[in-house]
Amino acid sequence: MKTLVTGATGAQGGAVTRLLLSRGHAVRALTRNPATATHLRDAGAEVVGGDFDDPASLVSALNGVDAVFAVTTPFGTDPATEARQGIALVDAAADVGHVVFTSAANADRGTGVPHFDSKQRIEEHLAGSGVPWTVLGPAAFVDDKFGDWTLSGLRNGVLGLPMPSDAPLHLVAVADIAAVAVLALEQPSRFAGVRLDLAGEVTTPVAMAEALEKAIGSPIRHHRPPLEVIERHSTDLALMFRYFAEVGMDVDVAALHASLPEITWTRYADVVALQPWSTLL
Repeated sequence: MKTLVTGATGAQGGAVTRLLLSRGHAVRALTRNPATATHLRDAGAEVVGGDFDDPASLVSALNGVDAVFAVTTPFGTDPATEARQGIALVDAAADVGHVVFTSAANADRGTGVPHFDSKQRIEEHLAGSGVPWTVLGPAAFVDDKFGDWTLSGLRNGVLGLPMPSDAPLHLVAVADIAAVAVLALEQPSRFAGVRLDLAGEVTTPVAMAEALEKAIGSPIRHHRPPLEVIERHSTDLALMFRYFAEVGMDVDVAALHASLPEITWTRYADVVALQPWSTLL
């Protein structure tokens, strides 16, 4: 099986590329700047340049592949651009045997969160394209919870999340997204026409603070900053956290895990325990 992986230098695309290669599959890694993907070439991937706004480059990149792992992002552009580019990729993949598109949990129901709704437009176009498809809807990423914002708070004993302390928060690790994606790519008949929202667990901000306190070895408490603080950085993210707090995800984690016995799901506490806190803090 030969798979075109878009966003191959990003978190999800990179994880899928590495896992496919480790399982003996051929990978064509699509990136706007091949010079940034030498590590993927060294790992065994075929690296090609391409741009979602250049249909000819997409058609060329898709030539001869059996499947596509498609990831899009509005960050660095905007949701309208994300939708346009994702639709262009679907159109270019008209003759491909299977497209696995990574969207977002609950993105199929009109959330009002811009970067969810842009993915909904791509999902709808994919479903009507005639191309065999699978959609994965990851919940919030475990892996991006240790950025500068979080670390600056943790140095002061605070986990800042703009949600009630007891609000449920669905989380998933990028490695687990990749594991499901590769399973879907390897078993297209099992996953064709299937949409799966993905979560490794449902936790809460207070439980996350407790896991951090145990791993770091010093007191950590949850603090709920006003959404206005988040909005100064990103209206989109502020709307996402409002949705998390007021509506929330409805991933049936138990049923999901039962349906995918091949996947060993990662939990927040597992990731927290492995961080080099003495270096980070």
